Amino acid sequence: MPLISTLESKFGRFAIPGLVQIIAILQMIVFLILYAGPAEMKAGVMLALMPDGGKIMSGQVWLLLSHVLVPSFGSAFACLCLSSFSLWLGRVLEEAWGAFRVNLYVWWLILSLGVWSIFFGFPLSSYWLFNTLIFAVAVLIPNEEILLFFILPVKMKWIALLDAGAMFFMFLASPMSIFLIVFANLNFLAVFGPHFLKMWLHQGKVAARRSRFESAQLPQGTFFHQCSVCRKTELDDSHLEFRVLDSGEEICSVCRAKQTGA
Repeated sequence: MPLISTLESKFGRFAIPGLVQIIAILQMIVFLILYAGPAEMKAGVMLALMPDGGKIMSGQVWLLLSHVLVPSFGSAFACLCLSSFSLWLGRVLEEAWGAFRVNLYVWWLILSLGVWSIFFGFPLSSYWLFNTLIFAVAVLIPNEEILLFFILPVKMKWIALLDAGAMFFMFLASPMSIFLIVFANLNFLAVFGPHFLKMWLHQGKVAARRSRFESAQLPQGTFFHQCSVCRKTELDDSHLEFRVLDSGEEICSVCRAKQTGA
C-alpha cells in the first residue's frame, strides 16, 4: 500500500473537510478588515498574521500558519473573484483527492513557507496557496473552462501557464526569488513530479520506438501487392485494389473487372 494511503487510513479522521474553502472565507474576512477598518486595526492585523522568526521562536507558533490569510489582492472586486475561484478550486481538489490529501497538500505549503520565513524573512501572502491550487487543478482538468473575472472563458492550462510566466518574471526581476519559488512549489513537485517524470520517460520510449521503426522501413520500391495477371503493383497505381484468389494469387481490380465482364 502506498505511504499516502497508509497515512490516510490512520490519520484521515483528523482531516478538515473544506479546508481550502474555510481559508478562502477567512481571507475575505481579513480583507474586509484591512479594506474598511481603521488604520490602527489594519496595522495590528498585519502584525498578528505576518510570520516573524523572533516571535515564532519565542512561542507564537501560529505565525507559521497565519500568513496564508494575508490577502494578495488590492481591490474588493479582485477579492471577490479570486476568493470565489479559490472556493471552486478547493471543491475540485477535494472531489478528486478527498479531504485528507487536500489537507496534506495545503498544510505542506503553509508550513514550508512559514519555516522559510523564519530563515529568510521574505514577505508572504495568500498568493502562494492560490498559485499551488491552480497548478494542481490544471494538471487534473487542463481543458476545463472557467470564466475569468466572471466574463472571459479560459482553460485551466492557460491560467496555469500565465501563473508560471508570472513566476518567471518574478525570477528575472529578483534572481534570489528562485528559492522562494521552489519552496512554494515543493508540494506540487512532490505530488506531480513522479507523474511528469513517468510521462517524460514514456515519451522517450515512444520516440525511440518510432526511430527504430523509421530506420527499419523497407527499401524504396518494395511492394506488398502484385496482380498475377498484369503484374502491376500498388506502386504503379495507388488507386488499384487487390483481391486474393482461391489459388492464393492476387488480382487487381482492373483485371478482375475484365474477367467478370463488369
